Amino acid sequence: MDIRKIRYFIMVAEELNFSRAAERLRMAQPPLSQEIRKLEEELGVQLFHRTKRMVELTDAGKIFLAGSQQTLLQLERTIEETQLAAEGKIGNLIIGFVDSTEIVIEVLNIFRERFPKINLILREMTTEQQIKALYEKQIHIGFIRSKQNNEILSSEVCSEESLRVVLHQDHPFAKLSEIPVELLIGEPFILFPRQMGSNFYDLIISYFWEHGVNLNVVQEAIQMHTIVNLVATGMGVSVVPSSVESYKRPGVIYKKIQQTTPKVNLYVGWRKDETSAVAEHFLTVIREVYSLLHLDHQK
Repeated sequence: MDIRKIRYFIMVAEELNFSRAAERLRMAQPPLSQEIRKLEEELGVQLFHRTKRMVELTDAGKIFLAGSQQTLLQLERTIEETQLAAEGKIGNLIIGFVDSTEIVIEVLNIFRERFPKINLILREMTTEQQIKALYEKQIHIGFIRSKQNNEILSSEVCSEESLRVVLHQDHPFAKLSEIPVELLIGEPFILFPRQMGSNFYDLIISYFWEHGVNLNVVQEAIQMHTIVNLVATGMGVSVVPSSVESYKRPGVIYKKIQQTTPKVNLYVGWRKDETSAVAEHFLTVIREVYSLLHLDHQK
């Protein structure tokens, strides 16, 4: 049964007049009457009582009308949603993120405003967890701390940060405006495990090693916010990307390092075979925000 016959039936049922229905459909009356009879033959029921004076729905016709209207409405909704999905204006997008950095928050705000019908599913994960999830197609896009460009994954820089020392507010170094690297020799350090982000971990270790500091790691924690919370207990000090400074945990302070620190990059990563229009829209927003933030930081 094609949808055309259902449209014809609904029009006749609304008008209860074949001539007026044919006029609204911009067709002749005889072909319309023939299509309705074919529909009745397909169903094996009579849908209309016809006399020379009037046309009215049978009981079966009334049931079929209610169902037909619902079917047509559902079809129209499905067509609309299909078109929106093709345009990347509706659907689901699973996002992995390692930190709630400035760019991540800004991108999410803009994207939600621009594409309100897209359901964003956020998963806080380490860099290594996100890379594994990208390979296994468990997330569509990840905010990661290491560059990924190979046969399967692509990535590009979306944020550039410096390093900050995070201290307990009562620490002797808290009164200094900047922390010389050499003062950190022997300090108990809280750091994340290397397997949770080898690139970022190696960058930090190498930086301190080049300045004659062999970090005394006394405690490991996976998430940056957990590290800051442990610093607040007085367990030790740590070094974090400058974006973490927005996490205003009572009892801790953030300090610049006196010597020049390496840039800590945040990358956006995705699969090269990712064809979703939704994902492409998300990447576009990331690039826009990165460009604006980059210009602001250069001023």
